[in-house]
This record gives sequence, C-alpha cells and structure tokens, in this order.
Amino acid sequence: MSPYLGELASLMAVFSFAIVAPGADTAMVMRQSLMHGRRAGILTAFGVGTSLLFHLTYTILGLGLIVSQSLLLFSVVKWAGAAYLTYMGVMALRAPAPTLPEAGTNEVIAPMSDARAFGLGFVTNALNPKPILFFLSLFSALVSHETPALVKGAYGLVMATCLILWFSAVSCFLTMPKVRSAFARAGLWINRVTGAVFIAFGVRLALSRAE
Repeated sequence: MSPYLGELASLMAVFSFAIVAPGADTAMVMRQSLMHGRRAGILTAFGVGTSLLFHLTYTILGLGLIVSQSLLLFSVVKWAGAAYLTYMGVMALRAPAPTLPEAGTNEVIAPMSDARAFGLGFVTNALNPKPILFFLSLFSALVSHETPALVKGAYGLVMATCLILWFSAVSCFLTMPKVRSAFARAGLWINRVTGAVFIAFGVRLALSRAE
C-alpha cells in the first residue's frame, strides 16, 4: 500500500473525531440552519471547510509554526477570535424569537445572503487558533517531512470535503420539516442557548494558551 494512503488513513482516523466534536463551528452551522434555513447552513459549512484549507495552506508554508511560537501573534489571533465569538453570542442573546413560516411552505425563518452565510462560516473557523495548533501537532505526528506539499494539500482537500459533508448533513437534518418546526417553536431558547455557547467558547478561547 502506498505510504501516502497510510498517512491519509491515519489522518482521517484522528480527524473524524475532531469533526464530530462539538465546537464553535458546530454551533454556528446549527444556528444558521435553524434561523436562516438549509441553504444558509450548507453555505456556512462550505465557509468552514474553505477556512480549513486556509489554515492548512499557511501551516504547510510554515506560518502556522511562527504563530504558534510567537506569543504576540498567537495572542492577536486568540483575542480576535474570542471577541468575535463573544460578539456573536451577545447578538444571539439579544435576538428576538423567530417568526414561524406558515405550515406547508418552504419559506425560511430569516433569509440571509449567500455571501454572508459563507463568510460567517469562514470567519468563525479562521479566527480560531486551535486549528493552527491542531494541524501542526497532527502533521508533525502523522505526516512525514518528506511528503510533498502537493500531497499534503490533497490530504487537506479530503479533510475539508469530509468537514463540509458532515456539516451539510447536520444542516439537512436540522432543516427537515418536523425537526425544524420543533426547534423553531423553541426559537427564543435556541437563541439564548447558542448565545451562551458562543460566549462560553469565546471565554474558553481567551483563557487558552499556546502549547
């Protein structure tokens, strides 16, 4: 078997756990799907996946190592991410209960532009320093230094694709008529819970340290 296939299998075995683990990306996709509909949720998933490639690119180029070793740069990224998540949390806490569409219609609760939906997913993941450290530790442990950058990029494409498919599946499930109706009836509490989750992740990120 090709050593590259072995590396990819090892990467995916670890990454699969990271995909399903709850985090800020999960909270964002869930909120987007429930508040703005399936299209917004899937576009947010594409934003998260694209941002993953962004992290991978500068990790391969060595910039991720510089950030992880520089207390100043790590702090800038960390506080920007913490501020963004806290802001999103406060906005969610202040948001009113959504208005339910009429039964039998496909109308979304609160329409959102495609660009904004994609951007929210991208920024949520991009302003999180954890993927930098995750890729550094993962690649240093599982990927040989002799593996060509092009092959590493291919690994990243597979990982990003799996991430997009997972979050798109989450969005599709949450926007099934019965599921969506149940969640929509509890819209005000969903806003409060997701707001608290975003703030909690923001605080957790603010208290984190580069290892």
